[in-house]
Order: sequence, then structure tokens, then C-alpha cells
Amino acid sequence: MARSNSLYLIIGALVVVVAGLGAYVVHEETKPKGVEMSISSNGVKVEQN
Repeated sequence: MARSNSLYLIIGALVVVVAGLGAYVVHEETKPKGVEMSISSNGVKVEQN
């Protein structure tokens, strides 16, 4: 019984990791390309994507 529970735990953890990596890849692929500028109380920040 404990062996099957740990197997389900491992499979569930793998599913969570794969879903997280997939979400990260989709987020990175849909980022706009170019230059990003932001103005805040800390000053002006310019980043190249």
C-alpha cells in the first residue's frame, strides 16, 4: 500500500514539474521582442529582450 502511494506521489510531482516547465516555455516564447523601458521611483530602467 505504501509503495503504491509513493508511486502516485512521484507521478504527481513529475506532472507538476512538466506543467511548470511548459508554462515557463510558453511565457518566454510569447514575450515581446525589443527594448523594454520602465519608469519608477528608483529611476529609469531599460532592458533589451
